[in-house]
Formats: sequence, C-alpha cells, structure tokens
Amino acid sequence: KEEQGIEVDKGLLDVELTLPAHLFEGQTAEEIEASATKQGVKEVKVNEDGTVYYKMSKSDHKKMMDKLKTSIQESMDELITSGDAPSFKEIKYNKDFTEFDVTVDREAFENSMDAFMIFTFAMSGSFYNAFDGENMDELKITVNLIDAATNEVFDTTVFPDDMENTEETDAE
Repeated sequence: KEEQGIEVDKGLLDVELTLPAHLFEGQTAEEIEASATKQGVKEVKVNEDGTVYYKMSKSDHKKMMDKLKTSIQESMDELITSGDAPSFKEIKYNKDFTEFDVTVDREAFENSMDAFMIFTFAMSGSFYNAFDGENMDELKITVNLIDAATNEVFDTTVFPDDMENTEETDAE
C-alpha cells in the first residue's frame, strides 16, 4: 500500500507530495517535470522507483486542491447531464468528498448498469483526500442511494469496507 499511496507532508511554508508511479505511466521524466513546473511546483524529482516527489508552496497546493475540487464537481455535474447514468437525478456531496447522496430513479437504476458508476465517487473522493494528506488507511467514502420517488435512502455503500466484504464473500 505504501508503494502505491500518496505521501503528503504539510510543513509550515511548503507542502511535499510523493505520488505513485502509476499516476505518470507513459510520461517521460522531462514531461513530468515540465507539467509540474507549469502547475507551480517548486521542486520535482522522478525517483528511481518511478514515484514522483513534488515540493510546492502552501498557496500552490491550495490552488491545486481548488482545481481538483472544481474538476470533481464538474464530473459530478456531467454524470447528471451527459446521459451516461440515465437513472441519476441529483448528486450532492460534502466538502471533502467523503459522502455522496445520489438521488436516482430507483426502478431505472436497478434495471441498468448505472451501479458501476458509484465507483466514480469512491475514486474521486479517495483521490481528493490523498492529495490533501488524509490517511488512506482510515479513509471511508460513503455513497447513499436515494429513491427519487420517496426521497428515502435505499442502499448505502462504504468504500473500501464494502469492497473488502465483497472480496471476502467472493473468496468463500
């Protein structure tokens, strides 16, 4: 887990990030460094194991987090407007993307493949919190499915807990 995780050290003036190699697959060290510099990263280093070290000011880290937040919000809006998940009617979330309330047409939801889209919430919330320095071993992302007709929660999934339970069930 440590090899694949994101390490964040928030100092007094700077924030240091060590990002996993898989986030940079297909990119050269030069491309990684150029992109990071463009984003305001003061210091960037591609480590021998492929992980990437960033050092940036707290204000640049805040700007990066704001951009990430905007990107997630736009993705949630697009899920509603694009038609990719036609049963989804509304998506609400808390400020750190650890809880999502997804209002759906329940019958349409249960007769579709839209359930796979809830992984989007887990990935978005995990990514945001990892870059913000949260402990990934303790992080929980909750997705509540709400029936549009009754306004009642009919299912709740907690990541990663429910995924671990599924894996254990599958192994039995």
